[in-house]
Amino acid sequence: MTLGTMTTTQAYGEPSYWDNRYANEAGPFDWYQKYPSLAPLLHLYITPHHRVLVVGCGNSAFSEDMVDDGYGDVVNIDISSVVIEAMRKKYSNRPQLKYIKMDVRDMSAFQTGSFDGIVDKGTLDSLLCGHDSHQNAAKMLEEVGSCWQTIGS
Repeated sequence: MTLGTMTTTQAYGEPSYWDNRYANEAGPFDWYQKYPSLAPLLHLYITPHHRVLVVGCGNSAFSEDMVDDGYGDVVNIDISSVVIEAMRKKYSNRPQLKYIKMDVRDMSAFQTGSFDGIVDKGTLDSLLCGHDSHQNAAKMLEEVGSCWQTIGS
């Protein structure tokens, strides 16, 4: 007898999924790697004087660690109003850190070329696990491309 495999698709593209997750999750959580292990690679492409966007920031300490390492302008976005409000409160005394509720698939609030560097540690992966994955991933990459300042600009 063979058992079939059952797969479920998480609603990673839905704010309600993330609001619920962050309402019930204590403490910071970093997907994949923490800042210290990625810092040498980031320093090759993003210097501390650059304006940086972190997409899908969640409650990670990654951006705080960037500021502790000398970065002076780190903008963080997330689809969850719960986590954005919590992070605004937590880092209200750190003007180098800005937190904005925003869907990575619509970053039209930012002007073209607003950022010198963009960090994503898992948002694209999450979108690829959800419904309409190809369309959502394409939209995210289009938005990131629009916000990213090209070399020589």
